[in-house]
Amino acid sequence: MIYYIFFSFVLIGAIYCAIRMAVADFRRRIIPDVYLFPFLFAGLLTATFFPWPITISDSVIGGAMGYCLGLIVGFIFDKLKKDKKYPPIGMGDIKLLGAGGIWFGTLGLSIAMFLSCVLAYIWNWKRHEKYIPFAPFFLTGGILSLIIILFLI
Repeated sequence: MIYYIFFSFVLIGAIYCAIRMAVADFRRRIIPDVYLFPFLFAGLLTATFFPWPITISDSVIGGAMGYCLGLIVGFIFDKLKKDKKYPPIGMGDIKLLGAGGIWFGTLGLSIAMFLSCVLAYIWNWKRHEKYIPFAPFFLTGGILSLIIILFLI
């Protein structure tokens, strides 16, 4: 009984942190570490101790893959970009990809990345903005990837 109550508190805290990160990135183009690190820690707790569809080994590999993928994409876009004033991807986005890899695993991370890029492209196509806040789209893609993993795969 206490096990499921603690699990509920961890999930509620992670949802709260995810919402705060998405709102902060949308409003100020920054992902605060004060919400990102508890979100990452809650993902490690969930994958280790609670009934979660992602195993701890897949979570750790997914976290490392998320960090590396963010660094590689950021490096490539930095070299291709003409305007060198602002970086193409922020360090908060890279850390969010690592935390997403912990929550979603390797398969879920790839699905979340694909869905979030499609959603961000559609949003930018409609609004024609110079900067795209990635956290709201990545977290939406992550929720959709968890649904796909749980019910379709």
